[in-house]
Amino acid sequence: MSDVKQIINAFAKEFNAYIAGYFPLPDGPEKRVAEAMAYSVTNGGKRLRPFLVAETAKLFDVSPEQYLRVGAALECLHSYSLIHDDLPAMDNDDLRRGKPTCHKQFDEATAILAGDGLLTYAFEILSHKKTADDARIRCQLIQLLAQGAGAFTGMVAGQMLDLYAERETPADDQYDLIKNIEAMKTGRLLRFACEAGSVLGRATTEEHNALMVYARNIGMAFQIADDILDVTGNQELVGKTLNKDAAQDKLTFVSLCGIDEARAIAIKLVEDAKTALSVFGEKAGILKDLAQYIIDREK
Repeated sequence: MSDVKQIINAFAKEFNAYIAGYFPLPDGPEKRVAEAMAYSVTNGGKRLRPFLVAETAKLFDVSPEQYLRVGAALECLHSYSLIHDDLPAMDNDDLRRGKPTCHKQFDEATAILAGDGLLTYAFEILSHKKTADDARIRCQLIQLLAQGAGAFTGMVAGQMLDLYAERETPADDQYDLIKNIEAMKTGRLLRFACEAGSVLGRATTEEHNALMVYARNIGMAFQIADDILDVTGNQELVGKTLNKDAAQDKLTFVSLCGIDEARAIAIKLVEDAKTALSVFGEKAGILKDLAQYIIDREK
């Protein structure tokens, strides 16, 4: 097994230097929102999503310029979602990646605008010719990211379910409900990361389907691991407020199944994710190690 944690950390360091170049600051008073955008994107994070874009794209020998641009767009959109999730009207959190959340560092109105700015900037980045020479590929990436972020089957829909999911939901429906929440809220952007590598690499149907199975499984495993860390994690390592799910009476795999069963579910998902990559042989070694890291991580 590769030292995937070290590989991810090295990628994150390089990616942080790369994405900082996307945030030139204007001279006028609008500078404040650009500062808030940059603060939210460049203040750390695991960078798993752009790393996943990079590793899936490498299966097809895609150029770094292409997969880094897609990773930057994805990280902008992901950061927008974190800014809005942390707002008082949503999860009402003061801490993100070990630092004050955007609305605490700046103010609530600026945070809302910074989120809006990052959301739209993601599509501006994808639309540029440097992302892909073929306009059809750029359009496909834009469409997939819009669907993944959206209100019908994407992240916004998952957040809506998460806000209103109650433990009073009939027991027969709770398992399917939490699967839908976790597939759409967290899993959807991880799925896009794999879709993006597949699209950039012009994957075959078999290769694309394998990556989608992998993505669905690691997406749910990632959220289950997050739910477990919310209960058992070290706040200094995790970098955000813990024990929020129980305090807000949220429906999660942990609240539904308990920690041990939730962990067992995540382990099975990771094994299924690894199996799905057999079509790529040894080329997918880091992706398999990444799946394992997702449930072994401490933050």
